Amino acid sequence: MRERMADKVEDEVEHVDLGRLGRALGFRFRRVQNKLARDFATNTAGWKLRSGMFSSLEIISANPGISQAMLSTEVGLDKSAVVPLVDDLEKRGWVIRTRSQEDRRRNHLSITEAGKAELDALARMMDETESTALAVLTDEERAVISRALDKVYDAYIRASRGN
Repeated sequence: MRERMADKVEDEVEHVDLGRLGRALGFRFRRVQNKLARDFATNTAGWKLRSGMFSSLEIISANPGISQAMLSTEVGLDKSAVVPLVDDLEKRGWVIRTRSQEDRRRNHLSITEAGKAELDALARMMDETESTALAVLTDEERAVISRALDKVYDAYIRASRGN
C-alpha cells in the first residue's frame, strides 16, 4: 500500500501545473537552485559553511586580489554580509585580506594554500551534487543554459547599474 501511495505522489509531482509560475524565470531558477543548495549543504555539512562561503572562495581563487565590494556584487550578497563571511574565511586560514596600497579603504582578497585544498574538496562535492541534474542534459544543452544564464545576469546587472 505504501509503495502505491508513493508512486501516486510521485506521479502527481511530475504533472503539477505551475500556472503562471511556469513562465516566471525567477521561480524556475530558484526551484532548481533550492534543491541543489539543499543537497550541497547536506553533502558539505562537515565543513559548517555559511551561505555564500563556497562561491566566495571560488571567486576569490579565480580572481586573486579581488576587492570585497566586487566579491559582494558577484556572489549577490550585501556588502554588510560579506564582511563577516570574509572574517570567517580568514579565521579558517582559507583567505588572506590585505589593504590596498592605492585606496586604504579597500581590501584585496587572496586564497591560501589551505583554502585551495578545501576548495578542491568542496568543488568535488559540488560536482557530485550537480551530477544528477547535469546527467539529463546534453553538452549542447549545458552550453545553452550557461550562455543564457550569463546573458540574463549581465543584462540584469547592467539594468541595476542604470547602463
